[in-house]
Amino acid sequence: MRKIIGMVIIGAMLAAALTGCGNESASSNSNSVQTSSATVSTDGSTSMEKVIGYLSEAYMSENTNTKITYNPTGSGAGIQAVSEGRCDIGLSSRDLKSEEAQSLNATVVAIDGIAMIVNPQNSISDLTIEQIAKIYTGEIANWSEVGGNDAPIVLIGREAASGTRDGFESITKTKDKCQYTQELTSTGDVVQTVSSNPNAIGYASLASVKDTVKLLSVEGVTPTNETIQNGTYKIQRDFVFVTPKNKQLSDAAQKFMDYASSAAADAMITKAGAVPVKR
Repeated sequence: MRKIIGMVIIGAMLAAALTGCGNESASSNSNSVQTSSATVSTDGSTSMEKVIGYLSEAYMSENTNTKITYNPTGSGAGIQAVSEGRCDIGLSSRDLKSEEAQSLNATVVAIDGIAMIVNPQNSISDLTIEQIAKIYTGEIANWSEVGGNDAPIVLIGREAASGTRDGFESITKTKDKCQYTQELTSTGDVVQTVSSNPNAIGYASLASVKDTVKLLSVEGVTPTNETIQNGTYKIQRDFVFVTPKNKQLSDAAQKFMDYASSAAADAMITKAGAVPVKR
């Protein structure tokens, strides 16, 4: 009887030990899942779609437990989202305004040339910044006035919240003066509209320009990586990661920021059609 009781006690002790180990293992596995996976949310510029896409893909391939998300809402909306704490990193294709810079940091991760595009049937190949300004403000209304065909100029641009529009109007000094025929909500829409109208002119991120439109030189300089980085092509703007000043980034977001703003990201930035920052 004593032997039987002893065996029961030993069996109960072994069962308890195994249960404890199982719980510890499950707890350990649960904690591992919670701490090893992370999401970094980005929100903002539609012109930065290719840049953030290539950077995210490259980063996630090396950091499989981190997920980078992107919400293409436009520069203004992205700045507001990070300011309100609704995303980790805001994406802006314009520099911060003075009031925004009071509470937000801006890190330039790439440079973008804003390309002037026309329909392939258009005979014009070069314009000055002054001519572009006069075209968009309506002072020049016919292509014949700049050496082209006798046809009315159709002005295509972006919506008011667009960083591309803000950059274009700031550089050409046409802010709040442009007489747009159409204001479109994405860079792709601008390219598509210009490609289908022989009299249209538009502006778009260089990375988004396709062979369905004709790329103009500006004051004799064609937008390329070299001319954008050395500053000889004048219609250009920064691609910016926006973060809060008064709030520390999560470890995952900070590591992605460090990668995106380092020389390690240059190849992906170039692949996306933008220009790496000169280091």
